[in-house]
Amino acid sequence: MLVVEDERTIADAVAARLRAEGFLVEVAGDGPGAVAAARRTPPDAIVLDVMLPGFDGLEVCRRIQAERAVPILMLTARDDETDLLVGLAVGADDYMVKPFSMRELAARVHALLRRAAKGAAGPVGPPTLRFGDLEINQAERRVLRAGVEARLTPTEFDLLVHLAAHPRTVLPRERLLADVWGWADASGTRTVDSHIKGLRRKLGSDLIRTVHGVGYALEVER
Repeated sequence: MLVVEDERTIADAVAARLRAEGFLVEVAGDGPGAVAAARRTPPDAIVLDVMLPGFDGLEVCRRIQAERAVPILMLTARDDETDLLVGLAVGADDYMVKPFSMRELAARVHALLRRAAKGAAGPVGPPTLRFGDLEINQAERRVLRAGVEARLTPTEFDLLVHLAAHPRTVLPRERLLADVWGWADASGTRTVDSHIKGLRRKLGSDLIRTVHGVGYALEVER
């Protein structure tokens, strides 16, 4: 595990909790140090603060994900939707707003690793799903709409595949959290909303229907 946090007390607390969970942990305190650490010892997952000296966590995320896909949990001091959407757009898989529970952080890290292992095991079901002008290649993890490829983050891809496995069926946010993120509680429904916004921005606003107070459905022909 790589923990990137410039506030030493937070970095030490996060590292201690992850070590208690059985992880080997390296800590970096700035943007350049984080990128260097990820290159030196490629981590299985990263806990990454947004506000860092050198360059910020968004740039760290861009540089690391450009070289190697790795699950990233971003930490932010502000519950600002724009910041969160930008973080998800550059390759973060999840985010937490400070202050946060160490117990929840550990649970989310374990969920990230379970999802990564599930993705590495290969696709479940047909290698390619087609709905009208939407094509989802599970084997290559590529998505095209009207022949144009959309560059999705790993989490956006997994969420789209799950919606596509139940076309025109309204899936509650809580179920999506459990099935896609592997969370046992409903504390992160805004995470689902943010990833849905990312999918709409990249694939078109007409593809996913919102049922207010319930969840989302992929609006395609069965």
